[in-house]
Amino acid sequence: MRYPPTATLHAVPPAADSRTTRLLTVRHGESEWNAVGRWQGQADPPLTDAGMLQAVAAAEVLGTFDAVWASSLQRAANTAAIIAESIGVGPVQLHPGLMENAFGPWQGLTVAEIEAGWPGFLADNRRPEGAEQPEDVTTRGLAALREIAEQNPGGEVLVVTHAGLIRTLRRALDGSDLRFNNLGGCWFHVHGDGRIVAGDPVELVHPGTFGDTL
Repeated sequence: MRYPPTATLHAVPPAADSRTTRLLTVRHGESEWNAVGRWQGQADPPLTDAGMLQAVAAAEVLGTFDAVWASSLQRAANTAAIIAESIGVGPVQLHPGLMENAFGPWQGLTVAEIEAGWPGFLADNRRPEGAEQPEDVTTRGLAALREIAEQNPGGEVLVVTHAGLIRTLRRALDGSDLRFNNLGGCWFHVHGDGRIVAGDPVELVHPGTFGDTL
């Protein structure tokens, strides 16, 4: 392992072969819309001061990586840039396939506003008209992970992305559904034959550190 004993990371299972690439995917730091409870989707609000401090705190429990990748949305890209500078890895490489799910008319709304306008949709994991469908998110997300793995065969890569994307990929791969706080996430193992396995969850900062984690 490349991480200090005090890190809150789970042990990584042994690689199936030398070509298996291990991707640590984590959610960005707190954004301005996280702080007020608004759904973001592919809207692009910036990090709060708390979100920047969360990124610094995460870097303190990470060792080195072979590369750092991020969603092209600024809340993820800036989180990745802070971490990359702290751990001495870079430059950060951006990938549009790592962007959050597009939620169409829900973007900018609170949960209460969504419930009022689309009763029962959230509980049933349904999307409004104009939103990106889960199968499309899965296709682009898995393609992005495979592309990153192809450029870092057998390595370990930090990927800063979004909670909705990570959750969608986990549901597609093994049916599990976990919630991720800011700077929380999980491992994905990309094997040489392109097969992707969802791994253990991680939490790099304690929930609520420096700010809210909606």
